[in-house]
This record gives sequence, C-alpha cells and structure tokens, in this order.
Amino acid sequence: MIGFDGLQEILFTIKQNKLRTLLTAFGVFWGILMLILLLGAGTGMQNGVESQWGGDPDDAIFFVPGTTSVPYKGLSVGRQIELTQSDMQTIKQQVAGIRYISSENQLGSFRQAGSIITYKDKSTNVAVFGISDDFFNIKPHIEFPFGRQTNPYDTDESRKITVLGTRVAERLFPKEFDPVGEQVNVNGITLKIVGIFWDKGWEGRLSERLYMPLSAYQKIYGSGETVNLIVARITSDYDPAEKEKEVLELLQRRHNIAPDDRRAIHSWNVAEQTGETRAIFTGIDMFIWFVGLGTLMAGIVGVSNIMIITVKDRTQEIGVRKALGATPVSIVGTLMVESIMITAIAGYTGLVLGVAILELVAYLLNALNLSFAFFKNPEVNFQVAITALLLLIGVGAVAGLYPSLKAARIMPVEAMRAE
Repeated sequence: MIGFDGLQEILFTIKQNKLRTLLTAFGVFWGILMLILLLGAGTGMQNGVESQWGGDPDDAIFFVPGTTSVPYKGLSVGRQIELTQSDMQTIKQQVAGIRYISSENQLGSFRQAGSIITYKDKSTNVAVFGISDDFFNIKPHIEFPFGRQTNPYDTDESRKITVLGTRVAERLFPKEFDPVGEQVNVNGITLKIVGIFWDKGWEGRLSERLYMPLSAYQKIYGSGETVNLIVARITSDYDPAEKEKEVLELLQRRHNIAPDDRRAIHSWNVAEQTGETRAIFTGIDMFIWFVGLGTLMAGIVGVSNIMIITVKDRTQEIGVRKALGATPVSIVGTLMVESIMITAIAGYTGLVLGVAILELVAYLLNALNLSFAFFKNPEVNFQVAITALLLLIGVGAVAGLYPSLKAARIMPVEAMRAE
C-alpha cells in the first residue's frame, strides 16, 4: 500500500515537473471531454429524430390512398384511390392479428391548420380531423390534462363534440383555465369541448389540432364513407411486415389495383422504419465511440510515455531506494498510483466539464425557445459516462504498469552508475 509518505513523494514529483504533468493530463482531459460531447451530440440527434415520429407505437401500420401507376383489368393509369369505412371494417374482419384499427379524415392540408376556431372574442387557426373509435388506442402517447377522449357513444350519436390540442386551447382560454364544457365555433359549426390533449409529435405541432367523431365530421362536411387514412396496430403474436403485406393485398383486390403497383396505396410500417433508423444510430454510436476512444488512447499513450521518461529521470533515486530496502512492490505501487492520479483527476475534470456543457446547451435551447428538426435535448447516459471514466482509469493504470515494472527491475549498482 502507498502511505502518506508515498503520496507526498508523488505530489513532489508532480510539482517538480508541472509542465510535463499538465500536458499529459490535458491529453486525457481532452479525450474524455470529446467523448462525452460526441455521445451527447449523438443522443441529441436521436432525440430529435424520434420527436419527429410523433410517438407512434412500433406495432402501428399506416395506409394512405394514392393514384394508380399500372393499368389493370382495363382500368387506366392515374386513377385516384379512395379508402372507405367499409375497407376498415373488412380489414378488421378478415385479417387476423389486428389489435386496433382506426381511420381519420382531415379538413384541408394534412400538416397545416387551415380552419378558424372562435371562442367569444378570440380566434386562431386549427387543423380539423374526424376520427373513429380506436384512434386514441392507436396513439396511446397522447395525454389529456383536462377532460376525456372521444368514445363510441359520441360516434354512434354523431355528437358535435371535440377534443382540442393544448396549443389551440392556450390561444383561446386563460392560463390554467379548464375549458371542458365550453362551446367553440369552427367554420360556423358549434362544437362542445369534452377534453384537452397534448401530443408531442412534430415537436408539439400535432397539438394544434381539433379531433371530433368521424360520424359527425362526415355529416357536417359531407365526406361520405371516404377516409384519408387507415391505421392498424398489430398484436405481438404477428409480424407487422407480414400483416402490412396482407392488408395491402386485401385493399388491392377490393379496389382493382395491380399487385405490383406501389403508388396506388402507400403504407408505412413504424416497426420497419424505427428499426432502420435505430440501425443508423447504432452505426453512428459505434463511430462516435471509435473516434472518442481513439482520442482517449492518444492521451493514455501520452501518460505511458511520460511515465517512461519519469522512470528514466529517477533511475538513480530508484536505485538508492532499493539499496535502502525499498521493495519492488512499493516502487511499482508508487509509480502506478502517480499514473492513476493523473488519469483520474484529468478524466474526471473532462467528464464534469463535458456534462456541464451539454446541460448548458440544453438549458439555452429551452430558455431561448430554439428548436431544430433533428436535434433535441443533448444528454449523456450517466452510467455510460461513469463506465467511460472507470475504463479510462483502468487503462491509465495499465499505461503506468510497464514503466513501473521496468523501474522495479533496476539493479541498485546499475542505477548508481547512471548519469
């Protein structure tokens, strides 16, 4: 064990070689700092991409009508396909493994809030959607700070009710006010509010919507049985990719679409897209670790080189100590503790500074209300950071091992003769 005298000796040696120690420590400090910042940036990118998904579950599959691109059974190219409520019911009845299925219609553009909603003397833009019963089972991430979801009774009776997104409610009602039970006017139609929801999708822009029962929407806006989107969630016993193919084949048969026509009905399998995206980020993470560990190793090599120089400079001192009875274990221990101290202090400083920088960036993004499409909440996993630090200290100990063993093998007579 290294006692108090040993620690004094180590500190004295460090003070005698301040510049050399500082440069060595900086290499380790810079390596861990870059690793933490790279990992944080990678996480920020992943958070940003995932925030664009809208929080849809991995077992969800979306089906959107398009136009035909292949002639089939005498039907021409460019035919507009219209999905219907009947399609949705047929899928539910004939395709095994459908956990939930829902359809929706939107008034105007899918992404834009093109309607005007009014409450007393206030008004704002809102995107109007008609939804079927299982909609909120398809999107379980949606939260309701006030009120309730739509229910089957609303659909059966075609009730003129609505649930509003929080961003719309904030523009119409005072802060902390519960608007449930109030009535709003949407394009001349009066609707009663039964709930307020928060949807994090597209960085909260999905909370600029208004949802109402599809049956009421169809009566008010005259859309008939046509729907703009069908979404299904698959039970865990089935492969989403196989179910996607099965549903597509069913819809192709019902609408006389060629089997090889990929433009007539577009499908999006969340599980497949999520898997591909996560595979990309796995590759990015591997690259980040490769670069970061490479930078760390450069610092560790510097520690090893400095320890070799230290042993050479202290050859006579080591010989005298051995002549006075110092054991090889004490010599090895002293030099390794010096290596570990330099590595640990520099590494910990780099770790703390790296985490502080990430926290500062995250704070500034929130404080200044800055948002980027593919970058959000840069952070580093605490367990990963501590593991990297412990790995660094371990490698630092190994870096000091060879010079220490070399010092322990020095014969006192040879050491006394060294200049």
